[in-house]
Amino acid sequence: MRLVATDLDGTLLGPSGLSDRTRGVLRDVVAAGVDLVVVTARPPRYLDPLGLDGVAVCANGALLYDLSTRQVIEALPLAGELAQRAAAALGVACPGVGFAVETGVHVVFEPAYTRDFREDVRVAAADRADLWLRGDPIVKLLAWSAAHSADLLLAAAREAIGDLAECTHSGGSGLVEISATGVTKVAALARLCAARGIAAADVVAFGDMPNDLAMLRWAGRGYAIETGHPTLLATPGLLRAPGPADDGVATVLSSLLAAAVVS
Repeated sequence: MRLVATDLDGTLLGPSGLSDRTRGVLRDVVAAGVDLVVVTARPPRYLDPLGLDGVAVCANGALLYDLSTRQVIEALPLAGELAQRAAAALGVACPGVGFAVETGVHVVFEPAYTRDFREDVRVAAADRADLWLRGDPIVKLLAWSAAHSADLLLAAAREAIGDLAECTHSGGSGLVEISATGVTKVAALARLCAARGIAAADVVAFGDMPNDLAMLRWAGRGYAIETGHPTLLATPGLLRAPGPADDGVATVLSSLLAAAVVS
């Protein structure tokens, strides 16, 4: 292996965050000359407290973030006009759905978006039109419904929005994340690997949710977390790793290092 790509929530982070054991194994991986890349739906503000180095793929591929300098080095936002069209289409298909805009710094939300999230990043919009009129960069358009599971809302979003944008979910209850067309975790990771001269066959990847699936299938070794989404666990060809409560990523990486699967 030349590069390890790992999701955060439900994959690397356990009930108490990043365990000492996992942190130690990640250091061993880097010391062995293997690149480490965090690949997450989270925006950068959630990564800084982890104290990791290197580069992170954030917001499902919309942002490339330098963990050392805490600077965004690439941004691929969703155009406001497309976000507006996507919201209108999904709003017709699923009446009552609420929308919010993730800017990478804060979350701007309309009154119908009543999902709880961190108070320190909340910015209230007067109405849905205000989401677009503010002119904030749209790293992700968030759609939330109390009446739908994430799986059902995702299916409805993909049918309603079509090829206007990318739709996925990362396990949030009733939450779907909408990005610019072509913006995905796997696309961002593939570009990063190409720039470093690393082939997919030399990548070990870990994930637990539908937004991780394409990345796991692309990597030479793709590990679905045993406590993850049924879609991943039913996908042929994927390996399995224990859940984060059992330091599953650390367990697998320790075994790979011990077996000298390092080129």
